[in-house]
Amino acid sequence: MKKSWVKDNQPIIITSIIAGVVFLIALIAITSLSPNSANKITVEGIASIDAMPDLISVYFMIETQGETSVEAKDANDGILDNLVAEVLGLGFERSELQTQSFNIYPNYEWDGRKQTQDGYKATHSLKLELSSDEFDKISEVIDAGIDAGAGISYINFELSQELQNQYKAEALELASRDAQIKADAVASGFDKRAGRLISVQVSDFGYYPWNVFTAREDTEEGIGYASEENAAIAKQAMANIEPGEQEITARVSATFWII
Repeated sequence: MKKSWVKDNQPIIITSIIAGVVFLIALIAITSLSPNSANKITVEGIASIDAMPDLISVYFMIETQGETSVEAKDANDGILDNLVAEVLGLGFERSELQTQSFNIYPNYEWDGRKQTQDGYKATHSLKLELSSDEFDKISEVIDAGIDAGAGISYINFELSQELQNQYKAEALELASRDAQIKADAVASGFDKRAGRLISVQVSDFGYYPWNVFTAREDTEEGIGYASEENAAIAKQAMANIEPGEQEITARVSATFWII
């Protein structure tokens, strides 16, 4: 019975064996043509470039209080009107004074035993951007803020969006080239060469505004953003510093086949 079954199904068995052999040969061929998954290298490309800031940004803070939220807002709006007039008087456009944030919230006081609400507080943060060519106007801008009843919260050297995009592209391109050079060098050390790029990850682009002045606020001593003391410190900080080149870094992680 068994011999009869084998004889009857012999063509099917032979066909299955041939198909299995063909599949095995194809699998070996594909494996030999594909890079070994272990033959990969991941390198980190790093680049640094020097950037000259083209903006000086002055950040104003308007803080007001009132028994109601409306009173707090109206008082804040009054100082804003004064600030706008001062800024226009220096030759700037109204559109150049940009709102960063505006908030109205309950103002709470702590008497050592419990917390009680004492009216409302309104805060308005604004930014005025000066080009690097307008550096000599900084002192006037600081005075304008104080005269209007606003405070100077901080001052930064910054890059315009156009320059940020330019430097970012340059730094990332240099970091990518550095990654390729490192991959080629490592592969050469093993008598191999870096093959096809598998993946890329941008891990960092290091740009941050360069802070020159940050206001000191001490409620116990009565020092607020709009104090004459903070204005004097801001002027002194700007008088003792000039914009200079700052380092911007970029990092790129890249994985290559080694062949």
